Amino acid sequence: MDDGERAAAFATMREALEAPEPPAPVHLDVFAGGRSGNGGRPGNGRDGSRGDGSRDSGSNSDIEVEAPTVRLSDVGGLEDVKRRLNTSFLGPMRNPELLAAFGKSLRGGMLLYGPPGCGKTFLARAVAGELGANFIAVGLHDVLNMWLGESQRRLHAIFEDARRSAPCVLFFDEVDAIGRKRSESRASGTRDVVVQLLAELDGIGNDNDGVFTLAATNHPWDVDSALRRPGRFDRTFFVPPPDAGAREAILRLHLRGRPHEITDVASLARRSHGASGADLAHVCETAVEYALEASIAAGAPRPVTAEDLDRAMAEVSWSTREWLQLSRNYAQFANEAGLYDDLVRFLRKEGLT
Repeated sequence: MDDGERAAAFATMREALEAPEPPAPVHLDVFAGGRSGNGGRPGNGRDGSRGDGSRDSGSNSDIEVEAPTVRLSDVGGLEDVKRRLNTSFLGPMRNPELLAAFGKSLRGGMLLYGPPGCGKTFLARAVAGELGANFIAVGLHDVLNMWLGESQRRLHAIFEDARRSAPCVLFFDEVDAIGRKRSESRASGTRDVVVQLLAELDGIGNDNDGVFTLAATNHPWDVDSALRRPGRFDRTFFVPPPDAGAREAILRLHLRGRPHEITDVASLARRSHGASGADLAHVCETAVEYALEASIAAGAPRPVTAEDLDRAMAEVSWSTREWLQLSRNYAQFANEAGLYDDLVRFLRKEGLT
């Protein structure tokens, strides 16, 4: 970097530092009682900390709320999964008066599992959209903290915000990282987080009515068995790789707005059997890179061609294969309770057992 480039870089940095602060993200407190900003919490840390790792005991989490507009009809393919969701989860939740007549509370838990990149998070947002509920996505970084007791405190604050925002879908992504089997956890802090999560799901001392807990994982066999007992994540759904119709919709989505000469997307979808949605996005991005490379070399732009996509499909390996090989062992030898019956049926259909 020469002196001129260095000076330009410093000027850019100065402009960024002198720019006004962006508006604070929408916080659940806005929906829970008119409080704004960070709810009066001291400090500006993401976890509401003062800067030294401590935290105001009365503060809430800094989790943002969403109001999803996507519905199950926006989810391409996965017809069997959507049918089961409607029958055993959404149907009863849409009819609270029937639940009350049968003495059931308005709460529920569901665990989505399957290969990575197959739309588990999008499906969870669609469930929230179907219920007309708020949506809170919780990741590992939202919960775990190095300070003693802070992870449990964060987890409790997240549930408190969800209760105040009911009806609310509380979604835990990669729940195996938060709720890993205690028998496999050496650190006491990890076990304490699982215990706290169990207490929050049971609603001990709190009312969880209207809070629907969903979770997603690529490794359901690593999730603590206590989390899958009745009243917690007691409904389990396998989310398989997209079928041909869904793959075609995904390819069309990622080619939309880009110059291309692809006329037979359905043929590409048939040839991409076993690909995840993320794999197909990677294929399209790789094909675009080939078209850009050729355009730069020719000095004139050219659209993405079928040859670009063929080359990209030959280069990209499907990320689902390794997962399916691993899951086959659990489906065959660790399915005594029938937890993986959906997976077993899928593997048989694919000729993998």
